[in-house]
Order: sequence, then structure tokens, then C-alpha cells
Amino acid sequence: MDLSNLKPAIGSTKNRKRIGRGKGSGTGKTAGKGHKGQKARSGGSIKAGFEGGQMPLQRRLPKRGFNPLNKKVYALVNLADLAQFEAGSVVDAEALSSVGLVGNLRDGIKVLGDGDITAALTVKAHKFSKSAAAKIESAGGKAEVI
Repeated sequence: MDLSNLKPAIGSTKNRKRIGRGKGSGTGKTAGKGHKGQKARSGGSIKAGFEGGQMPLQRRLPKRGFNPLNKKVYALVNLADLAQFEAGSVVDAEALSSVGLVGNLRDGIKVLGDGDITAALTVKAHKFSKSAAAKIESAGGKAEVI
């Protein structure tokens, strides 16, 4: 067997339809386009979303808000969630993901000040709210920005 013997599997290929080649071909005269109308004309394609002159759906629906292209989305962690760590431990992205507080890291971790913290922890995150940083430092810990 060599390249000169190769053939496609039986039934896997079809001859192309030769349109406009007389009555006997089955697609003569109007070449399968029917009689008259926009789609029978040359260049008679209809662009996507065109509704025959009616106001298109994408223009009828209301537009609201603004979605910035460079918006950053942080994985949020509350201070109440950090209570499960022992005093003196370092809380970073790896520690938070191993405990299950952070699943998808996204653009970073932000610590929010919801709840109280009693243990002195070294918390490493990308952002802190003012109240969270104050509560961590008042408990004797450190809030380190990565």
C-alpha cells in the first residue's frame, strides 16, 4: 500500500451540486433559488439581526450600566473566617485555599472587616479594608500587602 492507492471510504464523499445546468439536472432555470424575492437576486444576502425594516431586537431592548474592561474582581475573605487559624500563624493564599475559604484566586484576595479577630495573625493579602487592617493590628497581628 502506498499513497497512490488511497481512496476515501465508500459513501463518505459526494459530488458537488452543479446548479443552473439545464432542466434535466434538477437545479436548472432558477438554480434552486425559487422565483423572485431578495434571496433570489445577486448580492441578496440578509445581514444578521435584520428584521425586514422592523426595529431590531438588539435596539429595542434597554441598555443599562457600564462594564469596565479592566475591572478587578477579588476573592473576598471576612475576619470572622480567619478565627479558625491558630495564633501566630501566617495566613496567605495557600493557607486560605487549603482550608477552603478561597476557591478561585481571580485578581487577588481582599480581607474585609466583617467580624472580630482575637488571635495575633500575620495576614498576607492583595488588599485590606481599613477596618480589617485596624482590627488585625489591634489584635497584635500584621496586615501585609502582597
